[in-house]
Amino acid sequence: MPLILALDQGTTSSRSLLFDEKGAIVGMAQKEFKQYYPQPGWVEHDAHEIWESQFATLAEALAKARIDPHQIAAIGITNQRETTVVWNKTTGEPIAPAIVWQDRRTASYCDELREQGKAPLLQQKTGLILDAYFSATKLKWILDMTPGARQQAAAGELAFGTIDTWLIYKLTKGAVHATDVSNASRTMLFNIHTLQWDSELLELFDIPASVLPSVKPSSGIIGECTVIPGTRIPIAGVAGDQQSALFGQLCTEEGMVKNTYGTGCFMLMNTGQQAIVSHHQLLTTIAWQIDGKTTYALEGSVFIGGAVVQWLRDELKVINSAPDIEKLAASVKSTDGVYVVPAFTGLGAPHWNAHARGAVFGITRGTNHAHIARAALDSIAYQSADLLKCMQADAHIPIRELRVDGGATANDMLMQFQSDLLDCNVVRPVITETTAMGAAFLAGLGVGIWKDQQAIATCWKTARTFEPQLPDQDRAQLVKGWQRAVKATIAWAGDQPN
Repeated sequence: MPLILALDQGTTSSRSLLFDEKGAIVGMAQKEFKQYYPQPGWVEHDAHEIWESQFATLAEALAKARIDPHQIAAIGITNQRETTVVWNKTTGEPIAPAIVWQDRRTASYCDELREQGKAPLLQQKTGLILDAYFSATKLKWILDMTPGARQQAAAGELAFGTIDTWLIYKLTKGAVHATDVSNASRTMLFNIHTLQWDSELLELFDIPASVLPSVKPSSGIIGECTVIPGTRIPIAGVAGDQQSALFGQLCTEEGMVKNTYGTGCFMLMNTGQQAIVSHHQLLTTIAWQIDGKTTYALEGSVFIGGAVVQWLRDELKVINSAPDIEKLAASVKSTDGVYVVPAFTGLGAPHWNAHARGAVFGITRGTNHAHIARAALDSIAYQSADLLKCMQADAHIPIRELRVDGGATANDMLMQFQSDLLDCNVVRPVITETTAMGAAFLAGLGVGIWKDQQAIATCWKTARTFEPQLPDQDRAQLVKGWQRAVKATIAWAGDQPN
C-alpha cells in the first residue's frame, strides 16, 4: 500500500506523519526546537535547527512504523507561515537567523509606510493588512542589516524563502528553489490577482527579484527528495499551515469554513475563485492552486483562544490542567452575567485595537472561580463568532456548518456553546490532525493516489456534530452582553493618560 509522508513544520516543533490511502495515520514523530528572543519583541529560529529537527522526525517516523522508504509515494509539506530565511546559493548557509512570523522588529517601518499612504496599495495587491507579521519587511531588514548582504543579493548570490522553500531546498540537496502560491501570498510581495511577484512591491521594499523562489501550484510535483539514501521521492504537495488545515478539513467548496482552536484561533472561509476584499480587516489570501485553478479564502485570527485556559491554569491557578476547565465550568448553570474579554495582547479582527487589555465584567458578591472559568471558556466562542459574522458580511455567503480542529475541540461544552452562538452545526472530525492531513491530500493528488478531490471525501469522517439548542432570544441577550463588554474594554483602552 502506498504511503504519503507529511512534514508539518511548526513554530515550536517539527513533526512527520505517515498517512495511508484511506487517510489513516500509520506513523508519527515530533521534536521541539529552540526559540530565540535576542531583544524584546524579537523572535528568531536557527534554520539549521529547523531542518535538523524536521529530518530527525522523518527518520524516526519511518523507523518507529518500520516503513521502507520505497513505500512512500509522495511527500507533502505544510509549515509555519511568514517566517523568513535568507541563505547563500553556493554554500547553502543562512546569512542570518530566521525571523519568525511573531517578530515585531519591523513594526515602526510599517508605521512609516502607513503614514506614506501605502496600506491601501498593499491590501489591493496582496490582500494583506500592512503589518510586521508578513515576510517582506523581515526580508528587507535582513538585507539591510546583515553586512555585505545587499552586495551579495545584487550579485545574485542569495536566496530567500519561507520555511516550505527552505525545506524543499534541503530535501532536494539544493536543486530546487521554489514555493507554492499559498505561502507566496503571505509574503506581501506577491500579487494575488496576477499570481506573480509584483515589481512595484519589490521596488517599494527594495527587494531584488533574483532572491525570490519560483512559485508553483499547491499540488503537483515540485522536485524530488534525494536525502534518503537509495530513494527519489516526489515532493508533490505544499501549503501554509492554515490553508493546509482548510484543505485537510475538505472545505473545498465555496462558503465552507474551518476554525482551528489552538493558543489562538485561525478561521478560514473558502471563497472559491473570487478574491473578496474585506471591509472588516480580515485577510484575503490564496488557499491553494490545483490543476490550474486558484482558490481564495478569507482569514481571521483570534489572538487569545486556548491561551485563556493557560492563563486560568498558570496565573490564577484555578485549574491544575487544561482539561479540568470543562468540569469546573460545568459546575455552574451559567456565567451569571460574567464576561471575560481576554484582550491580553490587544483585540484582533474586527476591532484591531492594540492598546486594549484583558477585562472581566459583571462580577457580583456571588461570583466564584467557576463563573469566571465558564466566562473565559465562552470568550473563545464569542471571539470566533465575531470573526464568522465578519466573513459572512464580507462574502455574502450563508454558513451551513463550521468544521473544527485543534486541542480545544476536545471540550464538548465549548463546541456546544459555539454551535449555539452561531446558530449552525459545529462538526468535529475523527482525525483532528488536519494540517498534516491537508499536506498529505495535496501530495496524494499530485501523484495520482487520489484521482480528484471527490475521491478524498471518503477519508474525512465526522466524529460528532454539535447542533444549536439555544433559543434566539437567549442568544441575542448573550451576544448583546458580550458586545457591551468589548465596547467597555475598548473605551478603557482609549482613556489612557498621555
